[in-house]
Formats: sequence, structure tokens, C-alpha cells
Amino acid sequence: MLRKRTIFMALMTLLVIAIGLMAQDMVPIKIELPKPMFVGTPQNLNVPHLEKPLGKARPVFIAPAGTENVAFEKSISATDDEPIIGEIEMITDGDKDAADGSYVELGPFLQHVTIDLEQTCNIYALVVWHFHKQPRVYFDVIAQVSDNPDFIKDVKTIYNNDIDNSAGLGKGKDYHYVETAEGRLIDAKGVQGQYVRLFSQGNSNNDLNHYIEVEVFGKPSR
Repeated sequence: MLRKRTIFMALMTLLVIAIGLMAQDMVPIKIELPKPMFVGTPQNLNVPHLEKPLGKARPVFIAPAGTENVAFEKSISATDDEPIIGEIEMITDGDKDAADGSYVELGPFLQHVTIDLEQTCNIYALVVWHFHKQPRVYFDVIAQVSDNPDFIKDVKTIYNNDIDNSAGLGKGKDYHYVETAEGRLIDAKGVQGQYVRLFSQGNSNNDLNHYIEVEVFGKPSR
């Protein structure tokens, strides 16, 4: 009995040491936020499965040391290759401002954008700014990661708030949310992939789709 207790205590000590070593390599990622354009959450949004406001700043996100925005100025494509407003390249240019000239407006119905990270990365978080000049909720927000540029195989879905499968990619359980200057942070949990694809299908104000910026926080896998 004493021997078993000694072995157990030794294993627990090793576990504590391992956790401590892991924690030493984890640091807060730095997310530069744009100037807020409005304060608070509107009370008249009749949107089901809507996330309640946090009421305070978003907690810091912890990731392995060396994690950075691997999407900055990377190649990006979209289903609407001739946006109504702006250029597709603006989505990864680092400008998160909500003013005119800083966002891309895509056509109505289901649209998606795809970012090529140029190499397989361990992805820890995505931050997405659709449009935060005024309070809006975007529908069928789905985020996927793959090593296949056509997303035919090995597709990992890391966020899905399509509650009725209107996008045809399966029902999601994630919340609808009101756009703010903080953007939407999606925990990718270290998923691996070279391509990041984001869907949306209109918003609570109109049928159009918008993007200001997408950041992908990760590290090369090799």
C-alpha cells in the first residue's frame, strides 16, 4: 500500500512539473483592436440563439509562444470575385477600421472567402471582423480548416452557427453574436491546415455579406 502511494505521489509530481513546463510556453496573443464605433448591445434584434453580451472586455487568449497572425497579407479568394465594394485583398491587409474604404462587400446569399496560409500551420485562434460600424448579426457563420484547397477532404469545422442547416453544411450549435470592434474570436484548438474558409449568408440588416479583416493566429507545423 505504501509503495502504491509513493508511486502515485511521484506520478502526480511529474504531472505538476509537466503542466508547469507547458504553462511557461503559453503566452497571451496580442490582438490589436480598432476604435469602437458603438457601445452596448441593441435590444431590438430578433435573432434566435443570440449570445448574451459579456459586459466587459474579452479575456486574453493564451497560445504557445511564437504564435502570430499567419494570415497577414496572404493570398485570399472568394465566391464573389468582383465585390460590390472594396477588394478581396483588403481582408488580410491589417486594416480593421469600420469606416468606408476599409471593408469588402460581397453579394447576397451564401458566400465564402478562403485564405491560403502557404504552408500547413497549427492554428490556435481566428479573429473575424465582418462589419462593426453598426450593430449587426451575420448568419450562417462557419469557419473551416483544411489542407485541401478545394475543401473536398480532411475538412475540420471549428465554428458553425447555422442553426437550421440553411448553408447545407450541417446544423451548428455555436451562437449568433452581435458584431463589435473586438471581432469574433474562434478557438481553433491547434487544428492543422493550410487553408481557412469562412462562410456567411447575409445579416440582420440586409442580405449582403461583409468582411473587414480576418486574422489567423498560429505557427508553421514544420
